[in-house]
Amino acid sequence: MTDDELKALVASLAVTQKETKEFFNDSKDFFKETKALFKETDRKQRKTDQQIKELGKQIGGLGRKFGSFTEGLALPSMQKILQNKFHMEIISPSVRVKKNGKEIELDVLAYANSSVNEVYIVEVKSHLREEGILQLQKMMTQFRYFFPEHQAKKLYGILAAVDMSLILKQRLLSLGFYAATIKEDIFSLDVPSDFTAIAY
Repeated sequence: MTDDELKALVASLAVTQKETKEFFNDSKDFFKETKALFKETDRKQRKTDQQIKELGKQIGGLGRKFGSFTEGLALPSMQKILQNKFHMEIISPSVRVKKNGKEIELDVLAYANSSVNEVYIVEVKSHLREEGILQLQKMMTQFRYFFPEHQAKKLYGILAAVDMSLILKQRLLSLGFYAATIKEDIFSLDVPSDFTAIAY
């Protein structure tokens, strides 16, 4: 190898070494910036998670308020139906009973202790889903455990809903439950003339 070739090789290696050093310096800066970016992204993610959690609480609270609003809307109409059609003497909204670690919550409990020996459970929903029907069925089967004083009474169920599909209404009726729907802010029974409720 000639002196000129050797010089050229050394010069080339020096350039490569300089470029490599610059590359590593740039990489260091890049990783520093990336780390800062991840840190900022993580902070923003935590903030977003907190906002989502807060929004979930607000939506849950709004759902409870809307449920309470629907129950409040249904109560006057259901009270009239329970008194005038079914001759109920005692009508209690929001009944909650706890027994041996188990709990039951009824939107409306109505009963009579006279010649009419019956009890009615009214469950109120803003939008009826299948779970609402299953919930009422469960209440019916558990009722006498929580209310042994009504052991000898016939027990009936009413499901009042602002929004009730025809399919779910038919299912409700087939189980022997009364359906009640709303029209112009008034709930009324929505059953065919040949409907016979089933006593539980």
